[in-house]
Amino acid sequence: MRLSREKTVRLSHRIIDFLVASPAVDFVEDRDTIRQEIVNILTSLLKLEEQIDTEARAKIGSQKKEILEGSEEWDILYRKYYSEGLKRLGVAETHAH
Repeated sequence: MRLSREKTVRLSHRIIDFLVASPAVDFVEDRDTIRQEIVNILTSLLKLEEQIDTEARAKIGSQKKEILEGSEEWDILYRKYYSEGLKRLGVAETHAH
């Protein structure tokens, strides 16, 4: 997912507003420092997501037979490879089956 810098900053403000409204949260840093760290974290996660998307598409493209994007087989493989990429990078939780 791609978000513009403006949307990422707007999202960080909404997160800070939520945290400020929560009685369970005490700030030990100033709000703008925390908000900027939220922007950094979101930007980093979005870059990882883009990398995982690219890797999943490359794996599908390297299959012996051509698999058309949008087909059921492509969608299944994409979800599988994307999920594996998230787990490998520690972005997603692994669930015991």
